[in-house]
Amino acid sequence: MTNGRDPRIDFFRGLALIFIFWDHVPQNPLAHFTVRNFGFSDAAEIFVFLAGYAAVLAYGKIARRDGFLIATVKILRRAWVLYVVHIFLLALLMGIVFFANSHVETRDLVQEMGLQYFLSNPQQALVDELLLRFKPNLMDPLPLYILLLIGLPAVLPLMLRKAEYVVGLSVMLYLAAPWFQWNLAATDGGVWFFNPMAWQLLFILGGAAAIHGQRPRVPQTRALPRQPLFVAAAVYLLVTGLIALSWKWPAIHDAFMPKMLGEWLYPISKTNLSPVRLLHFLAMAYVVAKLLPSHGWTQNWLAQQSCRMGRYSLEVFCFGVLLAPLADMLNAQASDALAMQIFSATLGVALMAMLGAWLDFNKRLNRPMPMATA
Repeated sequence: MTNGRDPRIDFFRGLALIFIFWDHVPQNPLAHFTVRNFGFSDAAEIFVFLAGYAAVLAYGKIARRDGFLIATVKILRRAWVLYVVHIFLLALLMGIVFFANSHVETRDLVQEMGLQYFLSNPQQALVDELLLRFKPNLMDPLPLYILLLIGLPAVLPLMLRKAEYVVGLSVMLYLAAPWFQWNLAATDGGVWFFNPMAWQLLFILGGAAAIHGQRPRVPQTRALPRQPLFVAAAVYLLVTGLIALSWKWPAIHDAFMPKMLGEWLYPISKTNLSPVRLLHFLAMAYVVAKLLPSHGWTQNWLAQQSCRMGRYSLEVFCFGVLLAPLADMLNAQASDALAMQIFSATLGVALMAMLGAWLDFNKRLNRPMPMATA
C-alpha cells in the first residue's frame, strides 16, 4: 500500500486500459494476447469490478470520516465531472474520426466507430448525447460508470454495515434484468450495450471485495492453494480457455463442442453479463488473488508504468479512446502492414504510459512545499 492505495488495484486497472485500447484497434495483432482470447470475459469486467472496488474504498473512507452527506456530495460531484468529460470526449472523438476518415480510402472509419448516426441525425444525436443514449464504439464504459456512481449513495450506507445484503439485492436485480428485459434506451430504438441493470453486480461485488479486504486477516503462506474452490475455479478457467481458443478454428470447435452444450452456452451475452462471463471473471480474479503475492512485484519498472496508468484511469482511458482511431488511420495508410500494426499498438501504450507518468509528476509538483523551520 502507498498513500492508502493498493498498487495491485492500480496495476490491473492499467492493464485493463491497455487491453481495452488494443481490443478496439481493428486487426491489431497484439489484441490476440488480451484476456478476451482466453476465456469468456474481457477487460470490461476487470474495469467495472475495479471501479467498484476503488469507489467504495475511497468514498467509504470519506463516509466514515466526514459522514454520508459529504460522501454523497463528493460522489455526485465526481459523476458530474465524468458527465462533462463524456460530452467533451465525444466531441473530440468525432473530430478525430472525421479527420482520420478523410485520410483513409480503404475503409469507412466513421461507420466502424458507430458515428454514422450523427451524420444522418445530427440534431437528435446531440440530444441523445446529453441523455447518454448516443454512445459510439469505445464510449460505452464511461456512461455505465457515471450511472453506477450516481447510484452508489443509495447503497453505500448499508454496504459499509452489511455488504452481504447489498450483494443479495444486486444479485436479484441482475437475475431479473434479462428475465423482464430491463435496460435503458439508446439510439434508433436500441438499448445500452452494457446493461446497467446487469453490470451493476460487478460494481457491487468490487465494492464488497474492497470492504472485505479492509478486515483483519490471519497471515497465510503462499503455498499453492488446494482448496476445492480454488481447484474448481482453475478447472473452469482451463475449460473455458480451451473453448475460447477453439473459436479461432471453427472446424475444430464444431467437431469437439457437444451440440447440447453449445445450445445451452450460446449466445454468451455481453450486454446482460451472461452468467458464464461473470463466473469466468470471478474465477480468474479468485485464482489470481490466491496465487499473486500481496506486495513486492509491483515495484519493477514495467509494473510501475501500469500502476501509473491505473492511478489516473479516467485520463488514460479518455486518451486511449482518442488514440484508437489514429492508430487505425496509421494502419490503413500502411495497408495494414504487420510492422505498422505492431508499431501503432505499441506506440499507443507508450503514449498512455507517458501520460500517466506526466500526471504523476505534475501531481508531485502541485504538492505544497513543507514550511521551512528557523
